[in-house]
Amino acid sequence: MAINIHRLQNHFHPDPKRVIVRFFMPGGESRAKKIINRVIAMSDGDTAQVLNQTLRDFSNRHRNITRIFYQHYERVNFLFDELGHNPLHISDERKLLIGAYFTHEYSIESAAFFNPSIVEDPDQSHLKPGQKRVIVSFRATGEGHVSSIGFRGAILDENNHLEFNPVSKLVDVAETIQLHEYKKEDFLHKLKDMKFKEIAAMEEIFGRLNDTFLFRELLQSINQFENETAITIENNKVLHAIKFIANAQYEIKFSLDTAISERVIFPVTDAESNGIEDARFVKFTEENGDVKFYATYTAYNGFVIMPQLIETNDFYSFKVMPIYGQNAQNKGMALFPRKVNGKYAMLSRHDGENNYIMFSDQINNWDGEATLIQEPEYPWEFVQLGNSGSPIETKGGWLVITHGVGAVRRYVLGAILLDLNDPTKVLATLKNPLLEANEMEREGYVPNVVYSCGSILHNDNIIIPYAMSDTSSGFAYVSVQEVLGNLTFKEGQKGASSIKSNKKILIVEDDEVSASILNKILLEEGYDILHVKDGLKAIHELNKNEYDLILSDIRMPNLDGYQLLEFIKEQSIEIPVVFISTFNSVEDEIKGLELGAVEYIRKPAKNDVVKLRIKNILQQASKV
Repeated sequence: MAINIHRLQNHFHPDPKRVIVRFFMPGGESRAKKIINRVIAMSDGDTAQVLNQTLRDFSNRHRNITRIFYQHYERVNFLFDELGHNPLHISDERKLLIGAYFTHEYSIESAAFFNPSIVEDPDQSHLKPGQKRVIVSFRATGEGHVSSIGFRGAILDENNHLEFNPVSKLVDVAETIQLHEYKKEDFLHKLKDMKFKEIAAMEEIFGRLNDTFLFRELLQSINQFENETAITIENNKVLHAIKFIANAQYEIKFSLDTAISERVIFPVTDAESNGIEDARFVKFTEENGDVKFYATYTAYNGFVIMPQLIETNDFYSFKVMPIYGQNAQNKGMALFPRKVNGKYAMLSRHDGENNYIMFSDQINNWDGEATLIQEPEYPWEFVQLGNSGSPIETKGGWLVITHGVGAVRRYVLGAILLDLNDPTKVLATLKNPLLEANEMEREGYVPNVVYSCGSILHNDNIIIPYAMSDTSSGFAYVSVQEVLGNLTFKEGQKGASSIKSNKKILIVEDDEVSASILNKILLEEGYDILHVKDGLKAIHELNKNEYDLILSDIRMPNLDGYQLLEFIKEQSIEIPVVFISTFNSVEDEIKGLELGAVEYIRKPAKNDVVKLRIKNILQQASKV
């Protein structure tokens, strides 16, 4: 049976008007000195005239262009001593003009805008029922094929249509903050991954440092080693690798007045000098209910591929760190959205051909063994396999959107289903491609390619952003039940009919932490879950879909739990309602039971208590 995949009208194409300003050093220091001398030789009047004209031409294209000019001036003022110029005697106008000559514009997405991923926006306020605010990340590629990460914001409605926010004319590069504390163990681990072992330079440099050390302490130890030791070819390679790793750890911050479309994560370190590739963003829920957003991406400097990890809570501040481990050495790592059996879980493809899974106690250290879970099986994936983003948790298992490469290097999207509790087990695979390039999508920089870096589940549909021929991006959605129903299950594994028989529970809870905890508890039992934030949204949902049970808070905005229960009673809707609340007086409990609630659970409730009571209620309801 063919799967009905619905393509949306939203398309993103490269836009050469999206520009940032970067430091520009034309021809090395000797040429830079000539430029500085030429500017200093100008009269005050000519200096003011050229600066004013430059500001008129560029101030409306960039935020605070004078600040950028001054920063670029500071990057070359070390040459002033050799030239015999005293910076104290140089006017502010002349400094800004010098900075302007060491500045150039860079069109970040002039060549391609592709390989998207989609996640929930941290801000889900002021939305209509059925809507979800989302952030889409893209790989933007410009001159010299240097890639960066760009963002767009949108609202996803109840019919799976995307309405994107207007794109700002401005683009903002973040302030970079070098991390100042490192772990010696992590450093030595990464050097080992890079095949450096038992080298005297490493022993001397790190022997002077504590188990944790500051960035300046590392530089001091390196400087002492360079001053006291003859630098051999081997030592030089080690020093380069140490600096390479140190610079790969940093934080970036965007101004709070920037729109999401204005923020671009551009390469800032030697490790990323040739680009940042294929960020796979995922909303990650901790075991205590806390939420963070992570992304794996590939840093490339023209010689070495270094997997990196991004962490953010708000998409304004980002922490960047290397991913360590013997099997963290290639593209295509994708983090699971929660821990599995108390450990972080990650999909990988370290051999460049097959899909693997790894587990770890540390989110950026993957030194354990990688378990092979999928090899090419069908003709459309004979060349190689990979993942297309983080797994999606469904009632039947972890649904992984994959990509496969077949004849004539044609990339298509597929899917596999992993066991919820043991994702090393592949329950089922999709025999035919889920999505392949149509005639309108197959032409581009790399023909015949569709590729995704992360999908999202919304109203029982999978929203899939995808790249078209490594040039532009589009969007599609497909029913999750239809995908599950088309899977070919392995011998001895449960089929789609048993998946569809799971009970549907509506969680009505305005507190995100409580909702996340309940969601995790119930998903572990295989229930099909939907969460809404108040009674009004619950009524809207009940008008569209059928549910086997409602698990509701009492105190909520718009329509509280008591009012929701009264509505259900008035409409003669036969759905058992369980209150779970911090309201803990006998009167509150009696009121809920008198209105028709079948159970009252006090917060904070133990996981086993919630599971057992809901199981009993659903069993009793099925006998009626």
